[in-house]
Amino acid sequence: MAPLRGAKRRKKAAAEKKAAMAAAAAGQGAPGGDWWDGFCMRMAGTLSSAEDAHRFESLFKMPRKTFNYVCSLVKDDMMVRASSYTFIDGTVLSLEDRVAVALRRLNSGGSLVTVGTSVGVNHSTVSLITWRFVEAVEARAGHHLRWPDSDEMAMIKSKFEKIHGLPNCCGVVDTTHIIMCLSSAEPNCKVWLDHEKNYSMVLQAVIDPDMRFTDIVTGWPGSMKESSILHSSGLFRLCENGARLNGSKLTVSDGSEVGEYVIGDAGYPLLPWLFTPYLDNDLSELKVEFNKRHSAARTVALKALARFKDTWKFLQGEMWRPDKHKLPRIIHVCCLLHNIVIDMEEDAAMDDAHISDDHDANYSQQVCQLSDEKAVRMRDKLSEHLNSS
Repeated sequence: MAPLRGAKRRKKAAAEKKAAMAAAAAGQGAPGGDWWDGFCMRMAGTLSSAEDAHRFESLFKMPRKTFNYVCSLVKDDMMVRASSYTFIDGTVLSLEDRVAVALRRLNSGGSLVTVGTSVGVNHSTVSLITWRFVEAVEARAGHHLRWPDSDEMAMIKSKFEKIHGLPNCCGVVDTTHIIMCLSSAEPNCKVWLDHEKNYSMVLQAVIDPDMRFTDIVTGWPGSMKESSILHSSGLFRLCENGARLNGSKLTVSDGSEVGEYVIGDAGYPLLPWLFTPYLDNDLSELKVEFNKRHSAARTVALKALARFKDTWKFLQGEMWRPDKHKLPRIIHVCCLLHNIVIDMEEDAAMDDAHISDDHDANYSQQVCQLSDEKAVRMRDKLSEHLNSS
């Protein structure tokens, strides 16, 4: 299938979202004590206390309030055939059981057999439930991953400037590799072989200061460079056509203007709307300061992608001969869930001190030498402005 792009539709009506969140917070369709007690009993030896909130969060990688909200989103799709899925003892799985099984499959990294054995269901049931869940989240949660509107972008720019000292910055673009195990006899397997000799699929994401994904594209083979993936993406087309990053401009110290931009590492081309670091030797103080701020701001993407892969361990290990048609959709859904967790905890300060920034361990930095002449001047103007402000 063609590479899967991030959701482009606008957020659903605010009233609808607030109502769903309120229902979740109130516990409507939520895992009550009876459900949680029963699930804990099935996982005897894994959980020590049915009332331990920390245990719940460690198992599902989200608080109960967020779990409740996810259940409310997917209820209609997950319960179309209410009696279709049963535990080994014949008991029908509830909505909460089904969501729990799917989340365990996606976040534990365990095989179908391992996950099924741990919760008392057949491995084929785990597979069917997980795919139904993927389809349901895709259909119902798209509003959690979209390009920010003007008010939201103003907040993003304000945070990048306040925290990292980069005015008018709208996000960080980066890529990460989802490693796969493929047989060398498989047709076209070489196209998936990346520059570190791993078979992989690439995820490109634009990330905001809160570690949310605002745009994604996935499905491209590991053999493609960052710059090639960028040029093939909707992000590139929309920014080049002026449909994105077309908001207010920054007036710099000499009176000229710098438009909205995102930043990326040395693997990307330098463009009027994508600023990369200076790579020359013997840099001036102005350029060193720009690189310092650029590097600090890029950390948000490194941590976001590391957190993403650490949470959704299904994507972290080496998957044996995965379905390359389904995998992009699973990656997309994990991105949606990543954002949902952040959206539901938006009032809480995010503790990212313990998060590694090494999301692509043992991958060397790619370098792209392409640079737009206008972008070179704009980056220099911004560097001078940073020094004078």
